[in-house]
Amino acid sequence: MAHRLRNVSPDALTWAALVCAGFAGIAFLFRGGWALVLGALFVFLNALLDALDGKVAKLTKKASRRGDFLDHVLDRYADVLMLGGLSLGPYCPTWLGLLALTGVLLTSYMGTQAQAVGAGRLYAGVLGRADRLVILIVAALLQGGYDPNSIKALGIEPFQYPVLGWAMAVFAVLGNFTAVQRAVSTWRHLS
Repeated sequence: MAHRLRNVSPDALTWAALVCAGFAGIAFLFRGGWALVLGALFVFLNALLDALDGKVAKLTKKASRRGDFLDHVLDRYADVLMLGGLSLGPYCPTWLGLLALTGVLLTSYMGTQAQAVGAGRLYAGVLGRADRLVILIVAALLQGGYDPNSIKALGIEPFQYPVLGWAMAVFAVLGNFTAVQRAVSTWRHLS
């Protein structure tokens, strides 16, 4: 696919990925199977375009620090748009969405902060961005097939959420755990 897109600017692919994330976030604001399928589709397109922008940049010898910076900045906005839509939508409590967003953003921050202090860019940990996107796609499709209107909650009181709510719980717990993993790894590297 990267060969076919070599006439497209890598930055344009990065911006297109952000637009797809915005549409995913909007879709997650609504109840219903079609909204969930569209949300999953736009998350998939975000992931695909995010993977392709770097490949096209390398293939066309347009890779640059500026393009890498743009990619990382827009990836964080994409995360906020997608998880923000879920946080404000009917599938999880807002507080859980905020914890998920905190974990996701801190995971990325710890990776770039490691680089900033000379320890090298850090991608390690149990829950990276690609993992989150796969979980989000699968959870949206499961939610759409199982209970598109989020009427049924899975679990035991007080922890009962729809499928997408459980995905956000995974992001909240494993995202923050990954951020701590990266912080500890960097701390050890610096000592």
